Amino acid sequence: MTIPRWPALCLALGVALFFDVLRVFLPSLITLFGRAGETPPELMGLYAAAWFVLPFLGLRLRPRWALVGGAVALVACLLVLQASQLQLYASSVGVSAGLLFLTGCARVIPAAAVPVGLMGGLSFSILVHLFLDGVDLVWRPGVLPWLAVVALCAGFLFLVRQALTEPGDPAPSRTWFLFGPALLLVGMAATSWSTAHAGPTTDLAAVALPGLLVLALVAATVRAMQPPEMPPFSLVFGVLLIFLIPLALSSGGPMAAVAITWMSDLIQTRGAARRPGLAVLGGGLVFVVGVFGYYASYDLDLGFPNVAFPVAAVLLMVGVGVVPGLMPKRFLVVKGRFLWKPALAALLLVPLVIAVTWRSEIPVRPKQGDTFTLITYNIRMGFGLDGRLSLDRIAAWAAAQHPDVVLLSEVDRGWLLNGGHDDLARIARGLGMRYYFAPAADAVWGDALLTNLPVKTWSSTELGKHDYPTGAQAQQAVVEVGGKEVGIVNTHLQAPVGQAPEVAELVKELAAERPVVLAGDLNTRPTDPQMRVLLGAGLSDPLLALGNPNTSPADAPVERIDHVLISKGLEAVAAQAPRLTYSDHLPVIATLRLTPAQR
Repeated sequence: MTIPRWPALCLALGVALFFDVLRVFLPSLITLFGRAGETPPELMGLYAAAWFVLPFLGLRLRPRWALVGGAVALVACLLVLQASQLQLYASSVGVSAGLLFLTGCARVIPAAAVPVGLMGGLSFSILVHLFLDGVDLVWRPGVLPWLAVVALCAGFLFLVRQALTEPGDPAPSRTWFLFGPALLLVGMAATSWSTAHAGPTTDLAAVALPGLLVLALVAATVRAMQPPEMPPFSLVFGVLLIFLIPLALSSGGPMAAVAITWMSDLIQTRGAARRPGLAVLGGGLVFVVGVFGYYASYDLDLGFPNVAFPVAAVLLMVGVGVVPGLMPKRFLVVKGRFLWKPALAALLLVPLVIAVTWRSEIPVRPKQGDTFTLITYNIRMGFGLDGRLSLDRIAAWAAAQHPDVVLLSEVDRGWLLNGGHDDLARIARGLGMRYYFAPAADAVWGDALLTNLPVKTWSSTELGKHDYPTGAQAQQAVVEVGGKEVGIVNTHLQAPVGQAPEVAELVKELAAERPVVLAGDLNTRPTDPQMRVLLGAGLSDPLLALGNPNTSPADAPVERIDHVLISKGLEAVAAQAPRLTYSDHLPVIATLRLTPAQR
């Protein structure tokens, strides 16, 4: 099978740029349009859906006009985003532009170029995201990111021009429709798997995950270049994916890698190209419904597990792409002269990716004396008030404080909705600290403790939901300061009235043999009844005598809901809540000292 080179490359790069815009658009809905939960989830969903519906108007355009117009508009939006301007609106228009470009491709790009263009574009985008440590070019200031974006955009426009010289019969409508659910499943599987809770680690299984992902992406792209297999094999793959996707999102990378590899098999279909542009946009609606349905469950009680959305997407792919075409087709034929190219690519990429992502273990550093510095910070998944990814700014500020313990809330380790970043690994790297992650809402969203002090024990206790959809936990650790034990409880209360008594009991248990610090976003004001419950566990609020600084919202703080509470055996030497814009909360930094009795 001969694959038209220019159309395939044009489609692949267009898909990659579209995916880059999506990784800006989705978190912008939360941080800029949503404004820290002030906007109802239903309204955010309607706003998002509007930009997926708008391209339906473009179906009246001539195919070439849609392809070229969408490509030019997509490039313009990318350049505006790189200039850090109009983030919400530029990314919104960019989504519509990308979909308009795809509707033009659906009616112009030859059928043989489509599967490899779609899967190749997804693979390229994910690989670049991996090489960039999850921080895409749009979040990076400086000349080099600008040059890279300009080069990609110029190359894309060149490929658009070249692709128009090789028109052909369009691909089946089913193939284009299936791109939407494939984008959802591949995007989630590539970043949302559960990672090591303590790190950085040189554990072989963790180190091998990036290389395994590279192999999966190369295999998926190679599979897309081949003629379709007999449908029974695709059907078996699809049925297995129903079980693999939930496992991929909850357990680990191997299942996600297999899911990505088999996705390219499901996306290859045969049939008529009846309204392929409409099919593209229909698949886009599946994507936006799946994304918001899955993640809305952390703010709304849907009455069923959110994993039903990716499972439904797999069932849809099987039903649309495989079941209607159960007819004999030739088996997959892979020629040796073809295999050496992807094999060479994998041979070069796998060790390179492992080298880029590998991090050495950080040694424990015992602390002498009786004083230590603690920071607690709700980082809002690493996005500042300006909607920009602020992980590096958070790490740089925190490092300048020379903390001994850093406690983080709302830590995201791979949600597609937030752009697929590992907030914790990035901040820990900037601080040069070891980290301990405690899942809360799901396997890759929760709270974290960072420290290089000796950690004797650490664990996490799930807290009751008390009719609140977002889960919560209480992370407990025992560290050594000057050879003495100090207990630390790090939590982010979602339903304080019901969860405060649970945390109070944990504090009492931990404080039986040592002084304890309870810190985090408690969603509780000093005068609230649940604060009296926490103080009843033997804690005190030292910030009352140290200025009682407000912490929320960050741009105009009017209340203190982020706290550092201490038990007997500790005293606060200093405390403050610096006016930073790296989150919608202000951090609290406290200098604590063991009292003479403890010393």
